[in-house]
Amino acid sequence: MKNIFEMLSEDIRFIEGLNACINCGTCTAICPAAGFYDYNPKTIMNIVQSRDEEQLIELLKADSIWYCGECLSCKTRCPRNNTPGYVIQALRALSTELGYFVESEKGRQQLALKRMIGDDILKYGYCVHTDEINTEMFPEQGPVWNWLKKNIASLSEKFGTNYNKKGAGGMRIISDSSLQDLKKIFDETGATERFEKIERFSKQKASEMNLKSGEGKQNEYFKFIYDGNQKEK
Repeated sequence: MKNIFEMLSEDIRFIEGLNACINCGTCTAICPAAGFYDYNPKTIMNIVQSRDEEQLIELLKADSIWYCGECLSCKTRCPRNNTPGYVIQALRALSTELGYFVESEKGRQQLALKRMIGDDILKYGYCVHTDEINTEMFPEQGPVWNWLKKNIASLSEKFGTNYNKKGAGGMRIISDSSLQDLKKIFDETGATERFEKIERFSKQKASEMNLKSGEGKQNEYFKFIYDGNQKEK
């Protein structure tokens, strides 16, 4: 079996992202996430360059690789044309591929993203759909969103959209053929397989944690990862 560094080295984002790091720390200095988290892109690059198998596995299990906002500010400043953000993307992909993502709080939240955005893309053709917005899960939206959901049909006509109707316009019903094409794109790019792995590894972790899991958002494990914030940052 290939080691972690060899697997990383097959990812085009890793190939493009790591040239010749001189450990200057510019990436950390410019990184917005470093101002909010105990997060240091330079440290991650050091671990990757070390090729140390144990350290790399711990990195794949760590919260730190999920702190990056993928703004790519690091790319614009690195004097050696590295892109730590690309390396982070490769690490995240491998963490998901091998199931290590469930060992960190932020990694486990990939299930929430998959079910709240990914599933909606395949179901509706939109990453956010009004019908799926649960204001109990987003209390910060306040009563405005409750009012919007209640009056969405009349508001749609007023603003010239086409809510849940066939034809042109925003929030229209996406045709079955277009949704099938979208599903094929997910299949061909590996997104479908990745979604399946997120579900499978998350189910295993839920069992390990003695939390009930299931489909959708109304189960113990989903609520745990969605509401959980066990560590102070």
